[in-house]
This record gives sequence, C-alpha cells and structure tokens, in this order.
Amino acid sequence: MSREHSDVTEAELALLQSLWDHGPATIRQLVDRVYEQGGTSVYATVQKLLDRLEAKGCVRRNRTGAVHVFEASIARGDLIGRRLRAVADALCGGALAPLLTQLVEGGDLSARDRQELRSLIDRLDERKRGGGQNRA
Repeated sequence: MSREHSDVTEAELALLQSLWDHGPATIRQLVDRVYEQGGTSVYATVQKLLDRLEAKGCVRRNRTGAVHVFEASIARGDLIGRRLRAVADALCGGALAPLLTQLVEGGDLSARDRQELRSLIDRLDERKRGGGQNRA
C-alpha cells in the first residue's frame, strides 16, 4: 500500500520544490539544482527519492527518451492542503480553526497578507450565499 501524499519526507520535498519552481528535469538536473556537490552516491539517492515520489503519485516519469524526465504530478497547493489537514487531524482533532488561528496570530502578516485573507473569506462567503456555485 502506497503512502499518502502528505507523507512526503523533507528530502523528497526538496525535489518537489525544484520541480515546482523550475519545471520538469532529469535526475542529473535535479542533482545539480538541489545538491551543490554531485557524485554517484548523490545521483543514486536522488534516483531512489524519485522512485518513492513516483510510487506515492507525486511525480510522473516520461520514459520516451533515452534519459527519463520527471515532473511533479501534484500541485504545491494540493500538497500544502493535505499536509495541513494531517496536522489538523493529529493536533486539533481535525478542526482547522485552531490551526489557522495559530498560523495567523503567530505570524507576522503584512497588510497585503491580511487583505488576501479578507478577500478569501469574502469569496468563500459569496460562494455560500450563491448556493455553493463556483464563480470566477
């Protein structure tokens, strides 16, 4: 049984970050992007990490060329949501409000961040009033 997307290790997350930020890559490109000093052992480690990410459904491999190219198959926002849900489940009995409260009150939110949160809440309220329809 494969592990959940939320069960991504820090080393795997570093590879995903590179794929999200820079797009699809070969193993060699990922070694160069993520690790300053390459080498056979680092290459083998990255290969193993990509195998695990592929098994978890977080990356997909294009096998059409002589060199395989990897790309993220999970969006950054989706992984963030799953990891936050797992934290809420583990620490807050599944309730999101305590987790969100801690994130908002514990962080140094800029005026822009606060405005984005207000806009998000307004959009969510509007969807509720609109009968749950998604509006662009």
